Amino acid sequence: MRQVRIVTDSTSDIPAELQHTLDIHVVPLKVHFGADTYQDGVDMRSEAFFEKLVASHVLPTTSQPSPVEFLETFKRLAKESDAPILSFHLSSALSGTYQSAILAQNMLEVPVDVTVIDSKLCSYGFGMHVVAAAEAAREGKSKDEIIQLVDRMRKEMKLYFLVDTLEYLQKGGRIGKAAALLGSLLNIKPILSMNADGEVYSVDKVRGHKKALARIVELLKRDFGDRPLQIGIADANSKAGAEEFSLMMEQHFNVKHQQLTQIGPVVGTHTGPGTVAVFVCPV
Repeated sequence: MRQVRIVTDSTSDIPAELQHTLDIHVVPLKVHFGADTYQDGVDMRSEAFFEKLVASHVLPTTSQPSPVEFLETFKRLAKESDAPILSFHLSSALSGTYQSAILAQNMLEVPVDVTVIDSKLCSYGFGMHVVAAAEAAREGKSKDEIIQLVDRMRKEMKLYFLVDTLEYLQKGGRIGKAAALLGSLLNIKPILSMNADGEVYSVDKVRGHKKALARIVELLKRDFGDRPLQIGIADANSKAGAEEFSLMMEQHFNVKHQQLTQIGPVVGTHTGPGTVAVFVCPV
């Protein structure tokens, strides 16, 4: 039997070069600006998206892949080999993407070994798991061994999103206009995370960007102390912010591996530009 094949969706925000190197098959979500539809990471990449987002007076909408799109990917991989397929997806609490993949699995007309996994995470939070799964597959690990690896990572991972502006949370209906206006006037920076059910929640609200970064470092110190860590940092059109945070992480933690990536159009629709996220697992 050939090595396990790895499928994910575009909200995993895995750098394109890693997708190619590790043979990760990515099914894109979509972003809609009025009548115009773009495939996340295919014909709409991060830089172009945030330029268009800032210039637009209307918040774009997003949509998940159809079951047929997942079905086509599963069938293509099944034709190539009889290897098991692991398909990792954005938290089902945030999107119907996982359910689309489940429906596709049930639509297969011939027996194919497909396991669909609800990551309970978003962005490189589960992208980091997908990369680890693909690396394990390349090393010849079995499907069950890879699932155990990812389960351990999910239980041990901590993640924090630092949102630069409240505008997009307000536009997306997560906070009211009055709260957004007051927060902007007071330079409030929300720090967000995700709970065990895959839902976003507010960890803290801090005045000023630098104080918010320091607060995230404080939280991670509480979580991990001096343990050796692997870290992912994702930014929404804020490369300088990501690099600044990367240096802070190197200064304060025992970092064994660090990956910088970009928040893509679908996740970026809801976080807005300037967001920086950190995803941390013990080695």
